[in-house]
Amino acid sequence: MKLWGILLLVLVGFFFGYFAHSAASLGYLTFTSEDAPGNIPLVDSPNNLADALTLSRSSERISPYDWISQNSIHVFNNQVILDINNPEWASFTDTNSMDPVIDDTAHAIEIVPKTSDDIHLGDIVSYKADSGDVIIHRVIGKGEDDQGTFFIFKGDNNPARDPGKIRWEQIQRVVVAIIY
Repeated sequence: MKLWGILLLVLVGFFFGYFAHSAASLGYLTFTSEDAPGNIPLVDSPNNLADALTLSRSSERISPYDWISQNSIHVFNNQVILDINNPEWASFTDTNSMDPVIDDTAHAIEIVPKTSDDIHLGDIVSYKADSGDVIIHRVIGKGEDDQGTFFIFKGDNNPARDPGKIRWEQIQRVVVAIIY
């Protein structure tokens, strides 16, 4: 009987670990209570197996906003035309933080957002870090605090989110098309 109890405990532990890992790999983040804004879909660490099971059933990861409507894309035999206002061309350095979506061989079309409402969860955005470096990562959180709107970023290939809260004033451009 003792052997069955130990086996059951090991099995439950395995499933809890598997589902908790699945929840973390699906784009959910763990924040301390002071970091977690109330109006964005952040998830605390699963406290029980039921939470882990619910999170693991989500098959959809956050994706960029649909910036270019289908009727704004014109494909011809000799050219492609994208109807985009004020486009800017971008290239990337080989940091591997956004692999496999963006690497140094990719190019992109970006636009300058007009307001913080133009930034959506899942968008790939360039911002100026406190160090002065320009970082291009995915928006995984958006919220409000006593200093205004802030964004939480993470490189797709990075194990942890970017440090701190990124403010609207730091936002530079939003990727609307990636060209390989």
